[in-house]
Amino acid sequence: MAQELEIKLSVAKPDLDGAVAWLLSQPNTYESDTLQLGNTYYDTPAGDLNRQKIALRIRKMGDKYIQTLKTRGEFVDGAHRRQEWEWPLIGTKLKMGLIADTPVGQSVNLANLQPVFETNFERRVVVIEQGESLIEVAIDSGEIVAGGQSRPLNEVEFELKAGDASALLTWARRMADEVPVCLNLISKAEQGYYLAGLYRPVSDVGGKSELTVNDFLFLLSASWLTGQPMSVDEDELGVIGHLVSQRGVETLYQQVLRSLTDGAPVSDLMSGKELGQLQLAIAAG
Repeated sequence: MAQELEIKLSVAKPDLDGAVAWLLSQPNTYESDTLQLGNTYYDTPAGDLNRQKIALRIRKMGDKYIQTLKTRGEFVDGAHRRQEWEWPLIGTKLKMGLIADTPVGQSVNLANLQPVFETNFERRVVVIEQGESLIEVAIDSGEIVAGGQSRPLNEVEFELKAGDASALLTWARRMADEVPVCLNLISKAEQGYYLAGLYRPVSDVGGKSELTVNDFLFLLSASWLTGQPMSVDEDELGVIGHLVSQRGVETLYQQVLRSLTDGAPVSDLMSGKELGQLQLAIAAG
């Protein structure tokens, strides 16, 4: 078992090439690989893994197959931190015995697992070596497919391989100054489950008098996923407003808040840089 720490940015497809070009123009960066990845995600018909915020997939990468189990984990200072198990396979058949040795094996009827959706994309990999920090940047472009439907998949993921975790946020902020991005708390698996009709993004903000930074960022991500406007109540944003003032990004905040109040879905805000710049400015709250 390993721990994964990454920051995931959704980027409009036309901006992906600009993101790569900017990365490669920076000192101590280089492109290491371009891969074609096909991923099949499994769950029970009742969505038992999804309810436990667990993703199980088999990835085809060239002539290699990898079975992966991931927890949703937690969101800390702009980054996802979660547990991950990986096993090499011979062929495409799911190996139940590997899962049986994890906590998941005790809570799900493994015999009921079946394919639910696919994510298929090209991945360009850029490596950043900066002092003691080693960061792998995955630039993914493709689609998610479920039940005869599809949705585009265009993301940039900064994953820490070694060194200081704060470097992830620093690089994500620098990218947000170059191309429009959305700091996304919704994983590829959750996007697939949403397309398959087995997931709706539900937050735990009900009844709170004030939203935390993570609450605010999650609601933005949920609006991005569903295409629905984000309901904004300024009375609940006291913590956010105070942090915005501390970070000196009041103008960004007012621009984004005005668009949200006018009923614009988050996907519409990705035509400009203000959304991503605001999110990343407050992420380390």
